[in-house]
Amino acid sequence: MTQNEKLAELSAAGVSVWLDDLSRDLISSGDLAGLTATKSVVGVTTNPSIFQAALSKGTSYDGQVNELAARGADVDATIRTVTTDDVRNACDVLAPVYEESHGVDGRVSIEVDPRLAHDTDGTVAQAIELWKIVDRPNLLIKIPATKAGLPAITRTLAEGISVNVTLIFSVERYKEVMDAYLDGLDAAAQAGHDLSTIHSVASFFVSRVDTEIDKRLAAIGTPEATGLKGKAALANARLAYQAYQEVFEVESRFPDLLAQGARPQRALWASTGVKNPDYPDTLYVSELVAPNTVNTMPGKTMDAFADHGWVNTGSIVGLGAESQEVFDKIAAVGIDFADVFVVLEDEGVQKFEDAWNELLEATAEQLAAATKG
Repeated sequence: MTQNEKLAELSAAGVSVWLDDLSRDLISSGDLAGLTATKSVVGVTTNPSIFQAALSKGTSYDGQVNELAARGADVDATIRTVTTDDVRNACDVLAPVYEESHGVDGRVSIEVDPRLAHDTDGTVAQAIELWKIVDRPNLLIKIPATKAGLPAITRTLAEGISVNVTLIFSVERYKEVMDAYLDGLDAAAQAGHDLSTIHSVASFFVSRVDTEIDKRLAAIGTPEATGLKGKAALANARLAYQAYQEVFEVESRFPDLLAQGARPQRALWASTGVKNPDYPDTLYVSELVAPNTVNTMPGKTMDAFADHGWVNTGSIVGLGAESQEVFDKIAAVGIDFADVFVVLEDEGVQKFEDAWNELLEATAEQLAAATKG
């Protein structure tokens, strides 16, 4: 097998290619292993929506659900068992990548119950539980970057647990996330953990920013406003990368931790599937290329990039001032960024909670049917 040239070029530019999808069929068919060999895939992310989609299709999970029903497992225990089994098996598939990259890649993420998004103690407790159940060093526990999530991130890292911080929309919140990461590393070091084994990525959401701001620009309707459509998400991500560089390449706090074996918390571009058909379908991949980043892509976006994507190595670094000008222009036509980011975070949490509730309902029906059978 040979690697796709376009994705290999993206990887060579410093962008780790992760797949934003997981299912039992993907693992058992060998397709996940095949993606590492042909499309440079070195990681996997999951979320409640992905699990809801996986469990609602086909019959791959029926046997295990029936077996759990026979044991008297409730809905929560069933979902926890099924999802952690998939994630553990995916971790095993990517274990060679984990070893070859010295722990940087080969990572698989699993998210805490989205109903805990505003519950710090509950998030930490479940993060520890999931870490123990999956029991693989290349696991990442996904914790949302809500206000309640920030201290949960620190406390989870302090336990020596690797974390994928999700649902980051604003640069301001991203800076708080990086502070939470550094605080967690400090606490982990004090607790005697080996910092070289603790990894983290910060999942900065991209396309949803354009979707929300474009809608508001269209409502304003002036030529100045409509001329700014499709510019906010990339500018936001570029400003985020500038913030990353300031913390991990310039500021004095991280080098002390680096000397103890700590790794930078890489920026991960999430929500990179293009939702507006007027935009190029590889926009949030081609235009977000920088060293020490991750791009997690839905399969459709990955296939599009493999077919006709291009690697713009000048798409992030050094564009901070230009990106700030874009933000200033968008604010000048009447966009309230603070409100945008509140709406996006609330909607993001709600979407994952809705997907989780659908998963609970569908699983409850399966368990009931199995019990009656």
